Amino acid sequence: MKNISFRNDILPLKDVLYRLALRITLRHEDAEDVVQDTLIKVWNRRDNWQEINDIEAFALTICRNLSLDKIKKANNSEASLDDQSVFLTDRSSNPYERMIQQDRLDWVRRLVNNLPEKQRSCIQLRDFEGKSYKEIAEILKISEEQVKVNIFRARQNIKQKFQEAEKYGL
Repeated sequence: MKNISFRNDILPLKDVLYRLALRITLRHEDAEDVVQDTLIKVWNRRDNWQEINDIEAFALTICRNLSLDKIKKANNSEASLDDQSVFLTDRSSNPYERMIQQDRLDWVRRLVNNLPEKQRSCIQLRDFEGKSYKEIAEILKISEEQVKVNIFRARQNIKQKFQEAEKYGL
């Protein structure tokens, strides 16, 4: 059994939890609230930590469920993601290239935000967080095949819409 420490094992997960919550809730304030609630729930279950095989998957599952509860309560499906730092990759290009890149990233962000919740969560965990299919399946409580299908469909949808936009202009 691994000795789990809140400071060393759980607190470093706050950025991963925040990105997942932000991807689901689409609002910074809601994501911050969800992360705080997640950390409190994990702390309250500290007597059972030794029985948990993967504390990260446990925390991500709680975060996902709280995020879904938050959007159900708020009925907030029309918001957009404003976190520029997640998407900016090349700051060394000239202003024109940065503008073009930012326009493309904004379009892809809108496409990702408009995906169904499961597809959006799978994409977030796989492409942004680098989780394996098995870890995603555990977190979302679905089979690995469903994870693969959701990721495939999400990527196809984004690719098709992006290509249409590139063909006809943004």
